[in-house]
This record gives sequence, structure tokens and C-alpha cells, in this order.
Amino acid sequence: MRPHQTVTIAGAGLAGALLATLLAQRGWQVQVLEKRPDPRRRGYAGGRSINLALAERGLHSLRRAGLQETVMAQAVMMRGRMVHFAGGGTQLQRYGRDDSEVIWSVHRGRLNMALLDAAEAAGARLHFDAAVAEVDFDRRVLRCEGRSGGREHGYDRLIGADGAGSAVRQAMMRRRDLGERFEPLGHGYKELEIPPAADGGFRIEPHALHIWPRGGYMCIALPNSERSFTVTLFLPQTGAHPSLETVGDGRAVRELFAREFPDALPLIPELEQDFSTNPTGQLGTLYLERWRAGARAVLLGDAAHAMVPFHGQGMNCAFEDCLELAERIDEAADWDEALASFEAVRRPNAEAIQAMALENYIEMRDRVDDADFLLEREIARELQARHPDRFVPRYSLVSFRRVPYAVARERGRVQGQLLAEIAAGAGTLAEVDFARADALVQSRLDPLPAE
Repeated sequence: MRPHQTVTIAGAGLAGALLATLLAQRGWQVQVLEKRPDPRRRGYAGGRSINLALAERGLHSLRRAGLQETVMAQAVMMRGRMVHFAGGGTQLQRYGRDDSEVIWSVHRGRLNMALLDAAEAAGARLHFDAAVAEVDFDRRVLRCEGRSGGREHGYDRLIGADGAGSAVRQAMMRRRDLGERFEPLGHGYKELEIPPAADGGFRIEPHALHIWPRGGYMCIALPNSERSFTVTLFLPQTGAHPSLETVGDGRAVRELFAREFPDALPLIPELEQDFSTNPTGQLGTLYLERWRAGARAVLLGDAAHAMVPFHGQGMNCAFEDCLELAERIDEAADWDEALASFEAVRRPNAEAIQAMALENYIEMRDRVDDADFLLEREIARELQARHPDRFVPRYSLVSFRRVPYAVARERGRVQGQLLAEIAAGAGTLAEVDFARADALVQSRLDPLPAE
């Protein structure tokens, strides 16, 4: 399609800002409406933002927008999970084979501001303090509200990138049933902080995602470029065991850390204050059976498929959405075709990563310190070395490749069954029958297509 119309994007978060950049670079007139003030002028509101893990899917989209160098300048490499065991001691569990397969910790606020600068530089017009209050799809008019009152914005094409609480989605649902379903996880989180050391360096190993798994709940810490760590405590909402209900104040959280995370406690000097003042984040999964209203409007990112953060793919998936939509618009004859093909490709893949994110929470909090799990990891690494074109661990397919999420999940299911069979009866890697394992891999896994 030729870029002769205005594309209006609701939401100037990560997805909205990247999509605005991609479309403006292609010559479209882009306006972006954002309910918040401009964070570059008012500051970024923190306190409930889990650090983001940037992986290959997100990096690919940033490369296509010419933004890789800008973003990577503020990213910190994470080689793997640094597991802090309940009985003491740590172990680094690599994500990939070597330093060519890592993920990157990025701060949501700084990344968002960099993407806003890029969108403006590409020619997009950004309107802040403009919360979408109503959408008239027949007249193609949006009514926005802000501190200075209400205002109408006309639009030609509308894209909802305005997050899990999307106002565009709410407006669309007043016209048609989108099949919305929200499933709360029953767990929430509090953001805390490990500040830099007195000499300005990191207090703990910087090139890892630190995790304190405790079965049913956990704590994690991701590094920041200014040598701090963003810490996130995940707890059930209710229950007699540690929960947000029972750990209700600063004294109780200090007791919890002294008992369950003793090596983390001295690293978080403002523990009680952070826990008491930072808001409680909610976790859940948003499912939609339909993402669009014909050619009139479409949803992407969290507005279409919000997920729990335990695979580190929410941002990566949203960025993949942005690039896919931009390319579909390039290739299609009209908007109806572009949006229909976009939804057909992305919805099953979004559902696959939503499922894998839920599964990864169980792995992170319950399994990373389990002997059987650790043996299966060793076997998986050996099988990958022996069959690099066939056996690639699911985490690697998700984080270091760009095969469709649905393909990664199905191959992961088959590989999980293989690992269970191969590991059965073995206590160590030396006891594994790799001749049998090789035959199983050859018979059950087709070679992966080249990317």
C-alpha cells in the first residue's frame, strides 16, 4: 500500500513508539496518543516495572528500525540464571552454549524514552496527556481527555498499542465481541532495588539474572547499566505461607528475607521503604479470539495478548508484532488484507508464548534447583552439540532464534518427552545411553529450517 493516510497509534509505550518509528520511516503520517505526560520531560514513573530481557526477536525488530546501537548502549549482558540455593551457594546456569547466546537486561523507562526520540526523529507526531476516552468508528474520530480538557482527533487507521488496559480494545468490544478472557495468575510482585556498591561497581555478578527459587514463590534481580539491580519479589496474593497477604509490611518482609533470602538482605538497604511505598504489580494473561474490527482498527502487544513475565518475551513478542504489521502493510493490497494476515500469523504464536511464559514460572520457582531438572539440562546441551540442526532447547528456540513461537512450543514438547525418556534411570551424564539417545533424536525430530 502507498502511505497516503494518517495512521493513529494509541499508546506511546514500547510497542507504540517502535511501531510509530517503523511506519514513519516508511513514509506514513503517524500520530501517537499517550495518556501519560512525556516521560522525557516529567521523568519515568517507576516502582512497578520489571526489568526487560531483550532477546533475538526484539533485537531483530530494533535492527530493522536502525535502533540496535542506541538500545544496546544501555543494555547489560546476562549469560544465564545465577541460582541462589536455599541452603547457600550459587550456580550459573547458562542460557545458551556460549557468549554468542545471551540475553540483555534493559531498563523499561530509559528504553521507552529512547524509542520516543526515535519516533519523533522519524517524523511521528506525539501527543501526551491524551487519554483515549471514546472512539467513533463510523466518523473515524477519537475523543481524548487530559488535564487541559477534552479534544477530538480524526484518524484514517487506528492501532491499539495501549497496553493490557487498552481503551481501544474497550471501544472495539462495544461494537463486536472479541472473545476476551483474562486469567489472573493469583500472584503479584513488588519492585525493590540493589544500589551500586560504594566504589560505584556492581554488588553481585552483573552478567546474570539472579534468582532465588523457593517453591511457590521467588525473588529475581536484573542488572542495570548504572550498576544497580532491579529486584522483583514474586509472591502468591493470599495464603498462609509467604504471600502478599501475610507479608504486609516492612517488618514482615525483612523477616521473610532474613529467613528465605539471607544473602540478598544486606544488598537491599531500602527494603522496608521500597516494599511499603512501591505499588503491588498484578499478573495475569489476556486472551482474545479476535484482534481487529475489520479494517477499522487492530490491537497488538499487551493490548492483544498480555502475558506473565516469566519467559522475558512480552516486549520481544510485541516488537515482533510491530515488525510483522509494518511488513504486512508494505505487502498487502489494502488494510483489510494487511490486518487479516497479521492477525492470522501472530495470534497463534502469541498464544504459544503466553502458555510457555506460564510454564516457565513453574520452572523458575520450583525446578531450577532440582537434580532431575539439572540432569536433563546437561543431556539437552550434549544433544544440541551432537545434533545442532535437530535438537535445540526450547529456551534457545524462543530467545536466540526467530522460529515461530508455536513451532518452538511444539518442538519443546517433543524434546521434553525425549529428555524424560533418555534421563530415566540415569543419575549422571556418564550413565546416559547416547547411542539410544541419538537414534531417538533422529527418528522424532526433523531438521530445523534455516532462518
